[in-house]
Amino acid sequence: MSSPVRRRHLLAGAAALGSLAVSASLPLPAFAATDLRVGYIPIIPMTQLYVLTGEGWAKDAGLALQTTSFQSGPAMIQALASGTLDVAYVGIGPAMIARSKGVKLKVVAANVIDQVALIGRGPLAKAIAGAASPAEGFRAFRAANGRPAKIGSLPAGSVPDTVLRYWMAEVARIGADDVEIVGMGEQPLQQALLTGAIDGASILEPILTLVQSRLPDAAIVAKAGTMFPKQPGAVLAVTEDAIANNRAAVAELVKLHIRATAFAKSRPDRTAELVTEIIGKGLVEREVMRAALTSDATTFVDDPRVILDSTRQMQAFQQTLGQITEPVDVEALFDFSFHDAATGR
Repeated sequence: MSSPVRRRHLLAGAAALGSLAVSASLPLPAFAATDLRVGYIPIIPMTQLYVLTGEGWAKDAGLALQTTSFQSGPAMIQALASGTLDVAYVGIGPAMIARSKGVKLKVVAANVIDQVALIGRGPLAKAIAGAASPAEGFRAFRAANGRPAKIGSLPAGSVPDTVLRYWMAEVARIGADDVEIVGMGEQPLQQALLTGAIDGASILEPILTLVQSRLPDAAIVAKAGTMFPKQPGAVLAVTEDAIANNRAAVAELVKLHIRATAFAKSRPDRTAELVTEIIGKGLVEREVMRAALTSDATTFVDDPRVILDSTRQMQAFQQTLGQITEPVDVEALFDFSFHDAATGR
């Protein structure tokens, strides 16, 4: 016969095994979501963010994205420098400037290419349409109005501002005296265009389509892709601290970003709903948003290698403007490992 002590041990072991069996049949405990502080500018080139949050993918993947809207890239760079953001959906221009000033961040994915076009309204659009070249059109506008054309854009250092200056200097050869560049936030710029406070703008969607839908005399006077061929646009940038501390979360975000790129290309109707809900609710009709999402100024990409060469070219031009006094190592600005892992490259 078994001793009382041996019997107690057997019973205890059986109870433990039973407890393990019950535990194995129960759902695993939920783990806390990983917080990432995300800054973005409320424009179409950040569509991947709107898709992955609007469709609930981030939450399903265990990411708690705390999003903050900014009116311009330079303002977001200040937040990155202060340590209050982990992730930035921002233009490549401000990202380079931030890196040149010591902000440790990496570009882990691209968003779009060829995103900036020049739109003119009223007399300016008419002057350029009736001239042999844009340069002659700007000269004709100045002669007729006694002042240079006022062209709005986002603040100096932003991609739209840089693309405008590149086009004027390197492509269209427009005299500096024929243009007055006015930097402002995205919403003020849209209002300035609609009210006639400015004559045109170097800007992105949905402003390009929205203004043309409301002003019969507005027209694209320099198409996206012609102002700065294969221009790099918005990117997904992450601080080096976030990569070091939450690498798995950053990897998951890049996977979702790639998935959202494919979604935006294949499902424009649903994408228009999501984008309108976040950046155009009450301001932009869904039909206008859909047109903007499928326009020549909206070419979604996600592979950061696509913009590597054009980023080098943009930095070289920004140096001539004095916006980057200490050039960055462009290769060091990019981190391809997340995109490569997600795509099996």
